Amino acid sequence: PVAPGAVRTCCEGERQSCRGCRLGKGSLVLPLPSAGWGQNNMAECPSPYTGGSEWRFSLLGHELLNGPSVQGATDQSASQRWCPSRLSSLSLSLQMSDSEITLQIFNVSSRFNRKDVTCWAENEAGPSEEAVQLNVTFPAVILDLQEAIPQHYWCIPFSVDGNPPPALRWLFNGSALVEGQYIRTKIVEYEHNSTVAHGCLQLNRPTHVNNGNYTLLARNPLGADARTVPGRFMDNPFSFNPEEPIVGKGNSTLDGPVETSEEHTFGVSVAVALAVFACLFLSIMLIVLNKCGRHSKFGINRAAVLAQDDDLAMSLHFMNLGSSPQSSAESKLEGLKTNFIENPQYFCDTCVHHIKRRDIVLKWELGEGAFGKVFLAECYNLNPEQEKMLVAVKALKEATESARLDFQREAELLTVLQHEHIVRFYGVCTDGESLVMVFEYMKHGDLNRFLRSHGPDAKILDNGNGQSFGQLTLSQMLQIATQIASGMVYLASLHFVHRDLATRNCLVGRSLVVKIGDFGMSRDIYSTDYYRVGGRTMLPIRWMPPESILYRKFTAESDIWSFGVVLWEIFTYGKQPWYQLSNTEAIECITQGRELERPRTCPSEVYDIMQGCWQREPQQRQNIKEIHSRLQALVKTPPVYLDVLG
Repeated sequence: PVAPGAVRTCCEGERQSCRGCRLGKGSLVLPLPSAGWGQNNMAECPSPYTGGSEWRFSLLGHELLNGPSVQGATDQSASQRWCPSRLSSLSLSLQMSDSEITLQIFNVSSRFNRKDVTCWAENEAGPSEEAVQLNVTFPAVILDLQEAIPQHYWCIPFSVDGNPPPALRWLFNGSALVEGQYIRTKIVEYEHNSTVAHGCLQLNRPTHVNNGNYTLLARNPLGADARTVPGRFMDNPFSFNPEEPIVGKGNSTLDGPVETSEEHTFGVSVAVALAVFACLFLSIMLIVLNKCGRHSKFGINRAAVLAQDDDLAMSLHFMNLGSSPQSSAESKLEGLKTNFIENPQYFCDTCVHHIKRRDIVLKWELGEGAFGKVFLAECYNLNPEQEKMLVAVKALKEATESARLDFQREAELLTVLQHEHIVRFYGVCTDGESLVMVFEYMKHGDLNRFLRSHGPDAKILDNGNGQSFGQLTLSQMLQIATQIASGMVYLASLHFVHRDLATRNCLVGRSLVVKIGDFGMSRDIYSTDYYRVGGRTMLPIRWMPPESILYRKFTAESDIWSFGVVLWEIFTYGKQPWYQLSNTEAIECITQGRELERPRTCPSEVYDIMQGCWQREPQQRQNIKEIHSRLQALVKTPPVYLDVLG
């Protein structure tokens, strides 16, 4: 062995030059025969050369009988002497001619690809060397394929090798996987001085429909390789396979025993008897409901909807009926719940639109709340003018008897809400055991996040990585406030009480369209905005007036107070009210009559509206119609002077 770069003579005791080849840096040197020259000939002895243009090299596979050759030429002919040496793991052969030496390498493997072979020659006149890089061609091979891991995207990591570089494609459950915006192959890096490539199959927010077996195929002209790995991203939020037929619906093959005419006659008789009994029972129940629930516009007892401990009703709350204090509702809750029809499959088919499960294709998860999960989905056959449209799907986590009744109540309530600034409710899907609500999808998400991403601290909140969208102008902020006020005017006209009006529960669509809506996710995403009371109830105390905090009284006037806080959020680009205080300190400030300070970007005219919303006596607060009119006037004629310093 010879150290890298060392010069050695082939045979001790003789004054002669040596020529040799070494493989790679720090590898062994194989001396090649060279001519010897006497001392008297030194002046006439030019340096040897290794002509780069004469190197010939090729590799065609792993096992070579007459393998790759490296040739070197010198301009000196001389007597030859061999000094044996050995290169580990290589089978070598040397062929000598008058001016050329050929090195042949046998049994080459892919690990020698891109290694350097250096031919080194020296005589007493000086040294010379030339290098060539091995180019070993070999079939494609998959070195590693792992199960999916969650990163910024879900990633199925892999490592492949091959020369020429292999082409990659994927199979999903045995069928070709079509890559696009949400699923794509990405090569992360290549190993240094190697053909090994590391990459991953990226999946952007996959759902249960992406669960399955993923097969990687790697192929080049010399061969191919394949490996399969399971991918599981989330559990099916629906309790049945959408590809399987639903029992009792549609056509089915008659694989069972054929019933007799007697059995058929008996079955018809029983069915008729049950139908008559059911009609009588429903008639009696409707009469009872009509008498007990006459004060409710939709035949639904208001107190039951307002129940404090009904966390599902609160998290699903889009609206609550009436203005009765919650304390009185609590004492009547158990007795009033018996007023509802206890059949969880019963729906007002004339008002609640039913959507078939096969028409809903989930894309990815948007969030999760106490009730369950919300998904972005494509819905077919929803609009006659569109084959499919994007929707937000809310799936109920627990389909208990109580949860189904609450689901039924909310579906009936949401169906009647039709306004340009209320998130549209399309209908329900009750196929199977899972209960699903389908809502309009708003592209830019909740208003609070939208405000923060368009505020002065947008880059700070996104760790400096976010795209700068530019700050909202005064005119745009007034436009947002006016749209929310318009939606609240509509709700007040129907005597609905929201109870959790905040920017987190408003959604932003295209062209700065803002709508009031709540998918129940805010208690998880904005958990610091809520104050937990007891074991389950969570109250948005920073948006609540004194009477709601102290006495749990929720009215149209308490929504006015919350709207004033929403205005404050808009003009602070989404800051949390009383952000410098704890929940207990915030409760103390609100109940003692302190007000939020005027935001630096807020005109005095808008702050006057806020203060009108924060009157301690509910009767003294401004009417929502009046607030809407004042905001409309400010949109048409924005304030000329803006007191930035506040």
